[in-house]
Amino acid sequence: MRGFLPSSIGVSSVGVTCAAALTLPLATPAAAAEARPAPTSQRAAATATRTAHRAAPGDTQSLPLLPLTRDRDGGAAPEQGLRRDRVRRFSLLGVVWDDPGTELHGRVQVRTRAAGTGRWSGWQDVEAHNADHGADPGTTERASGRVRGGTAPLWVGDSGGVDVRVRADEDRAGGARPRLPSGLRLELVAPGDEPPPGGPAADPPGNAGLSEAEAAASAVNTDLAPFAATEIPALGRADTEMQLLALRGDQLTEAQRSKPYIGPRPRIVTRRGWGADESLREKGFVYTQKVKAAFVHHTATGNNYLCSQAPSVIRSIYRYHVRSMGWRDIGYNFLIDKCGTIYEGRAGGVSKAVRGAHTLGFNESSMGIAVIGAYGSGQPSSAAVKAIAGLTAWKLGLYGGNPRGKTYLKSGGGNLYPKGKNVRLNVISGHRDGYATDCPGKRLYAKLGSARSTAARYQGR
Repeated sequence: MRGFLPSSIGVSSVGVTCAAALTLPLATPAAAAEARPAPTSQRAAATATRTAHRAAPGDTQSLPLLPLTRDRDGGAAPEQGLRRDRVRRFSLLGVVWDDPGTELHGRVQVRTRAAGTGRWSGWQDVEAHNADHGADPGTTERASGRVRGGTAPLWVGDSGGVDVRVRADEDRAGGARPRLPSGLRLELVAPGDEPPPGGPAADPPGNAGLSEAEAAASAVNTDLAPFAATEIPALGRADTEMQLLALRGDQLTEAQRSKPYIGPRPRIVTRRGWGADESLREKGFVYTQKVKAAFVHHTATGNNYLCSQAPSVIRSIYRYHVRSMGWRDIGYNFLIDKCGTIYEGRAGGVSKAVRGAHTLGFNESSMGIAVIGAYGSGQPSSAAVKAIAGLTAWKLGLYGGNPRGKTYLKSGGGNLYPKGKNVRLNVISGHRDGYATDCPGKRLYAKLGSARSTAARYQGR
């Protein structure tokens, strides 16, 4: 990459191959609240007041990249980029392109201008290779026509300026230099404000302040927590076993009913708890038959976030997956921050077999868990590893899964296994076990053995 950046500029690599891979044209939702008729009762007045003070929605700016060098061979310019000293404030960014089947063979680097101080950051790498994520080939989500190719998103914090450079790899021996994908665009994502405490989420059932989509996202978790709850509380081992019998009793063998192997249910922050804008995603939910395996990922968004910022990071990833990459919802079923807090991901119910878009070729009968951060060189926290163990002990236990065991999944097609092949995998696998990728980073991947043993112990095995 000689000549790409001045030698005086420090480059820090934060990218790894685990994040989103496909995208759609951006549309910024209107920020103004919908007009409502004058309230006719004290209850209606209270609802209108809460609505008026709801958190500001997120925002996405989609900016086309420009050639920075002359086209030497009739194809796309080998270097494209963009510098804007002033843009609307954003906290997460990524680069997308037209064809989800095209990979970006090159390097993506960015620097950003802090909104508070006006200072420019050093250059950072954005993970460019992300065909390892997304809905399986042949599914409705993959064939929607809205999906695009894209880099991993990168969390940069509150920023008001950006400078991006995308450079194709150097000429290969005996061959032409790879071309950059067509339609390169820079996506700048603002997560929106945090939901106000004590707002509509605290209201009793029948809350008139909930939209249809918000009510649906809350209703699928009412077997575990009250309607519109911001979190699903933890349960002790005995109560969790009773819950298993209530949820899956008719699907269990006599031996499983007499001694169920399931870990205590961990605390889970709901979509309402992290402030999901339910109007972004597609309506309805999509399920698989069961959950036989869990794939562990990292988000590749970098480690420069505070745990208090995790909801903002998740809202940004959600918006990037849906608005920028064209998926029906956020790709992961669950996310975990470095303090060990577990968050509900794709909507449909945390105890249910919701089909995600996390491991290309193996989204059927599996769930995806993403640890927020990049763990190629960064060490995952013990709290995050413990949370992986607790979540898998409970969720896999609902479906009879042994965290230390093996299972078979049929490939939907990928770069490791052809479509239709039955593949023997660990019940708790890393993303790289189903697809040739660095994800979830070598440091996090090395901790999966510990997570399996701990999860089995939590299940009473």
